[in-house]
Amino acid sequence: MAAAPHTIGLTGAIASGKSTALEILGRLGAATISADGIVHELLDAEPLRSRLIDRWGDQILAGAAAGGGEIDRAAVGRIVFADPAELAWLEAQIHPLVGERIAAWLAGAPAAAEFAAAEIPLLFEGELHSAFDTTVAIVAADRLRNSRAEARGHALTPERERLQLPQSEKAERADHVVTNDGTPEQLEAELAALLATLAARARR
Repeated sequence: MAAAPHTIGLTGAIASGKSTALEILGRLGAATISADGIVHELLDAEPLRSRLIDRWGDQILAGAAAGGGEIDRAAVGRIVFADPAELAWLEAQIHPLVGERIAAWLAGAPAAAEFAAAEIPLLFEGELHSAFDTTVAIVAADRLRNSRAEARGHALTPERERLQLPQSEKAERADHVVTNDGTPEQLEAELAALLATLAARARR
């Protein structure tokens, strides 16, 4: 009987390169999933969609279509960035649902995969780290994170940054830290070396 995959909880600050790291892990053979992708699905599905509309009204619907339309994530962001209480309420709705999806995915991860990696920006904030065999923080210099965020049209404002633990704390809490200050090729080399280390430990 094949052993279950070694599970990796992948996190990092905004614009550190988490999504790129997840893509690389997938190319290296890991089964992968993204919490952001799960949240996208949850926002337009029940029960979360109705909860958000009940609390904030049609202003959070794309095109302000009464009773219809997709949830406008930017509109939700403007509300929660401006009000910590609203952010706390939203997190209380989302974190349990994301946790359930991640747990189900881990339980069904293909045994043929040596690794199963989940990208979770709020891995530690949402207390999801204990579900994984190993946690990895992707870190990058602030100037690089700023330039990457600006290239995506999202400046690293204090409001956005306060949604997560400081990068230094994520790194301190993670089992492994991978620095992403160079090229994608360098990041891939770092991640390949990490997987090799984890595989060697498992064989011992």
